[in-house]
Amino acid sequence: MVKDIASLVGGVVVGDPEIKINRPSRIDEAGGSGSISFYGNPKYEPFVYTTEASALLVPKGFEPKSPIQATLIKVDDVYAAIALLLESFGQKVERPASVSAQAVVHPTSSIGEHVTIGAFSSISAKSSIGDQSILYDQVFIGENVQIGKHVTLYPGVKIMADCIIGDHCTIHSNVVVGSDGFGFAPQKDGSFKKIPQLGNVIIEDSVEIGSNCTIDRGSIGATIIKKGAKLDNLIQIAHNVEIGENTVIAAQTGIAGSTKIGKNCLIGGQVGFVGHIQIADGTRIQAQSGIMSSVTKPNTALFGFPAIPYRDYLKAYAIFKRLPQLNQKLKQLEQLLNKRDDTK
Repeated sequence: MVKDIASLVGGVVVGDPEIKINRPSRIDEAGGSGSISFYGNPKYEPFVYTTEASALLVPKGFEPKSPIQATLIKVDDVYAAIALLLESFGQKVERPASVSAQAVVHPTSSIGEHVTIGAFSSISAKSSIGDQSILYDQVFIGENVQIGKHVTLYPGVKIMADCIIGDHCTIHSNVVVGSDGFGFAPQKDGSFKKIPQLGNVIIEDSVEIGSNCTIDRGSIGATIIKKGAKLDNLIQIAHNVEIGENTVIAAQTGIAGSTKIGKNCLIGGQVGFVGHIQIADGTRIQAQSGIMSSVTKPNTALFGFPAIPYRDYLKAYAIFKRLPQLNQKLKQLEQLLNKRDDTK
C-alpha cells in the first residue's frame, strides 16, 4: 500500500494512503492502476498531470499547478527514494546453493559455503570462491583466482588467472577481467614484439561492473578498481590503471595505461583518457570529453576535446556555434571599410 511505501522511503502521503501498489512504471508511459512512478526532473512535469500511475514520488517542495489524479508521496530526495523502492521491488528469489552437474570444478579449487555454480561454468586449479557467491552459467574462472563472499558473476563472465575479486561485487555478462594489456615493443624491421603481461587485476569490495567491459591485467603489478566503484557497460580499462573509491564511469569510456583516477569522480559516457596521467579526487567530466593531461585540482568540472573547464567550454561554445554569422558580419564590416577608404 501507499502508506507502507511512504514509511519505507520516509515520505509524506498527499492523497489516498490505502491504494495498493504492485509495480513501478515510467511517468511518461501508461503505467496504469496499481503502479507507482516518480517525478524528479523538471522537464517531466507535464506528465505529472497526465500519468495513469496510482502514486508518484515527488520532491517535498513540489506544489502542483493543476489537478493530479495520482496520490503523491513527498520525499526529501526523489532519486534516493526510487532507488530504495526499486531495490525492494527487485528483491531476487533466493537460489538454492548448488553446483551444476555440468560445471567443471578443479579438485584443487576451494568452494565456500552456500555457493551456486551454473551449468558449463569452469573453475580452474587453485582458485577459491567465497561463501554465498553465485556464478551463473558459462562463467570461466582461471587458475589461482580469488573470489570473495557474496559475489555475483552473470553468464559469460571471464576472470583470468591470478585476479582477485573482493566481497559483495557484481559483474555483469561477458565482462573479461585480466585480459592481456596492450603492450608491444617496436622492432627495427617495423614489426612489434609482444611484451609479456605478468600482473593481475584487483577489484576491491562492493564494485559493480556492467556488461561487456574489459579490464586488462597489469604488465607488472596490478590494475586496481577500488572499493565502491561503479562501471557502466562497454568500458575499456587498460593495464595498470587505478580507479578510485566510489568513482562512477558511464558507458564507452576508454582509459589508457597507467592512468590513475581519484575517488568520487563522475565520468560521462565516451570519455577518452590518455595514458600516464593522474585525475584528482572529485573530478567531473562531461560525456565525449578528451582528457589529454593530468587534473591536479580536486572537484574540477571539465568538458570538451581537449577538455577545458566546464564553464569556459560553455562560454566558448556560445561563440563558436555562431562563427558563420560572425564571419558574415566581419565581411560586411570589411566591405564598409573598403568603401570608406575608396571615397577618401
